[in-house]
Amino acid sequence: MPDEALEPGLLIAAPSKGRLREGAISVLERAGLRFRISGRRLFSDCPETGARILFCNVADIPVLVAEGVVDLGITGSDQVEEKGRPVEIHRRLGFGRCRMAVAVHKDAPYRVPSDLSGRVVGAKFVELARAYFVRNNVADVHVLEIQGAVEGMVLLGLVDAIVEIVETGSSLVENDLVEIDQVLSAEAVLIGHPAPRDPEACRRLIRRIDGVLAADRYSLLEYNCPVARIDEARSISPGFSSPTVQPLHDPGWFGVKVMVEKNEIQRVVDALEELGCVAILETELRHARL
Repeated sequence: MPDEALEPGLLIAAPSKGRLREGAISVLERAGLRFRISGRRLFSDCPETGARILFCNVADIPVLVAEGVVDLGITGSDQVEEKGRPVEIHRRLGFGRCRMAVAVHKDAPYRVPSDLSGRVVGAKFVELARAYFVRNNVADVHVLEIQGAVEGMVLLGLVDAIVEIVETGSSLVENDLVEIDQVLSAEAVLIGHPAPRDPEACRRLIRRIDGVLAADRYSLLEYNCPVARIDEARSISPGFSSPTVQPLHDPGWFGVKVMVEKNEIQRVVDALEELGCVAILETELRHARL
């Protein structure tokens, strides 16, 4: 029977292209979904779970989820806010981080948002741009929707400023633009319809994704600790709930396994080494249920 005839379980929308695609595919694969991506095909089935992945434009995903066309979707939080549709934000996924900023030409006389009163501003995210100017009491701003290279429109004289997504800021610099304010920060999010086709399968997948997010946050640290210093070592590396402490063949030492947040690893390792701990090893985690 061809794949097109499969009766799908959960329907999950993932980005078909762009900066969020790779991270979204990685999260789904690490959460246990097995699927193949084939050329320009717009969907892929997961035979083991019955789920179907639909590859869509990130801007369409909030609408597809809100209308119940799909049960879950991965898109940018900026897209969710721009569309303003009623969806549940299940998880912030920690990748695709960026900011939305107001930018002007470096030689322009605009230095604060209020300077743009009565001016033309180009934006892909029209609703967010309008809401920003209303929120900041900047009147008479004409927000012009531009879906192409927004940065170039300032140089062409079409607009006086832009509201655009910024990751590194290099594109602004290359086009002689400077930021004058930040509208919001954004990242990839997992969103869902309040009534999925299979609530239990939906809950199970979200828990699996929790395991992926936990693994991205923690590392497993293993070390040998002198028996006399174990209480101090525990205070340095208390773990998620409690470290695993086991006696070694040499009665003067304990073997310790403990989860440590990645951003604390180097500080913890330094402190344990000063304490006299040895054979300190860090192991990357792929999945963790906490």
